[in-house]
Amino acid sequence: MRIALISDIHANREAFEACLEHAQRNGVDEYVFLGDYVGYGADPGWVVDSVMAYVERGAVAVLGNHDAAAVGQNADMNEDAAAAIEWTKTKLTAEQSKFLSELPLTARRGDYLYVHANPVAPAEWGYVADLYSASRSLVSTQAHVTFCGHTHVPTLFHMSITGKFAGFDPIDRVEIPLTARRRWLAVIGSVGQPRDHNPAACYAMLDDAQDVLTYIRVPYDIDTAANKIRDAGLPIGLSYRLYQGY
Repeated sequence: MRIALISDIHANREAFEACLEHAQRNGVDEYVFLGDYVGYGADPGWVVDSVMAYVERGAVAVLGNHDAAAVGQNADMNEDAAAAIEWTKTKLTAEQSKFLSELPLTARRGDYLYVHANPVAPAEWGYVADLYSASRSLVSTQAHVTFCGHTHVPTLFHMSITGKFAGFDPIDRVEIPLTARRRWLAVIGSVGQPRDHNPAACYAMLDDAQDVLTYIRVPYDIDTAANKIRDAGLPIGLSYRLYQGY
């Protein structure tokens, strides 16, 4: 079975649609959404409605920090992010807000653990941004693979049976065997606001029968997404960074 792993959409309809289309063309059977459906972008309602529809059909979805902030939970954010959240609050319906407020922080399916930020303290929204933070996450769970987002940078970490840690940057569309003799932590990257200097949307596809993970970059209509941000009156820097991939 093929599972699409999608994180940090951030109300970017154009990027999300491009990734969904790619996933559907490539025979994806199931979907996992790793949080941050809103914030930064101009289409929060459409994105939340779309995720809700997938969840109704059996998809997994967990809560992100921007989602939590949009429904009134505490969040520590920079000025642009906070402004986008205040704008987002005025755009969400009661049903959409209820959906976000009821999302779990983590979800476990067999040997796979899904979380937005990290498995050590999911509600504290700490970043897995280096080998030290990855090692703390890897020893905190017995899951064979933990999947997360939050950093907007695709990275893969692993721990050997002897307790050695390592990490690397995945290459677009190169299959990575998630070998049984290691424990893995896959940071998926971002659909709606990549920050690894590559503006193409990023998601991943998991073949759970073979335990093979593939990161995928998908070009999308950045001009439309950026223009929507500016037309909505959101901070203009949020539109510029889509082109920069940072």
